[in-house]
Amino acid sequence: MCIRYSFLVFSLLAVFLSSASADSRAFITNQLDNSVSVIDTKSQQVIETIKVEGKPAGVALNQPKKQVYISTPEGGGFAVLDGEKLTTLTKVKVGGASLGITADRKGEQVFVADWYENSVTVFDTKNFAKIKTITVGKSPSGMTVSPDNRWLYVANRIDDSISQVDLNKLTIRNTTKVGAHPFGIAVDSQGKRLYSANVESDNVTVLDARSMKRLATIKVGARPYAVSLALNDSLLFVTNQDDSTVSVVDTATLKQIEVIAVGDKPEGISTHPDDQKVYVANWFDNNVSVIDAKTLKVVNTIKTGEGSRAFGEFIAR
Repeated sequence: MCIRYSFLVFSLLAVFLSSASADSRAFITNQLDNSVSVIDTKSQQVIETIKVEGKPAGVALNQPKKQVYISTPEGGGFAVLDGEKLTTLTKVKVGGASLGITADRKGEQVFVADWYENSVTVFDTKNFAKIKTITVGKSPSGMTVSPDNRWLYVANRIDDSISQVDLNKLTIRNTTKVGAHPFGIAVDSQGKRLYSANVESDNVTVLDARSMKRLATIKVGARPYAVSLALNDSLLFVTNQDDSTVSVVDTATLKQIEVIAVGDKPEGISTHPDDQKVYVANWFDNNVSVIDAKTLKVVNTIKTGEGSRAFGEFIAR
């Protein structure tokens, strides 16, 4: 019975991962082209290019509603895309220069960081009405939401800090100093650890995601920009802009174990739902590198548009 049960579980898992692979799409912002390249991750080909004005940069996913949000720093807001039909549904004005963007786990709210106004604006995803504007640190950039939908984390680049926002109250609970100029951040699937790529100090800060206590500092490459986890949170991948590499960190030992050469000026990074393929947007090479997290090798390079950034979580299930 145990063998049969194990086989059944394995079979169901294989079907799920196969389905996720078949349905997944990567949305890559091409800032200099004013467009978004849509990659079918099964065929690993661009299947559509969507025009988005305003120098698109950030990407956020609303999985429950099958929507994609694209921040437009020179458009003063964000575009709402239909993740299935690959069309633009609407454009939302925020003001200032929106860069970092993310959505809550229920798909009910979207959060937009304003680089110049030092704030995060919260919108309802029903009709995109503004709910509240939260003052955070200077030049907020990367954001992510805890798996339990309890906390929003905001990297304040100029303040060298990360703010923890209580999503029940929409108020700041804690602000913690990290390395110099934090930008991309990621929280693990258990909501236990938070990782921050610190651009000017060439390292990654590891925080307890609940208490916001600093746990470790990990040296990586030159100008680390963004981070993503893979293989059941066992590996952390960090894009190093000036090295044109990705650092691989063992999250058990908190040591860098590998450096992978990718395209020129890697920026955005996101992990496929299969938890194995890691996609990297290369700003200067106008393409995306695909890394196999098991072999730590680049297995494909996909041509996209000019100035590919894809800042945020950009692979939709």
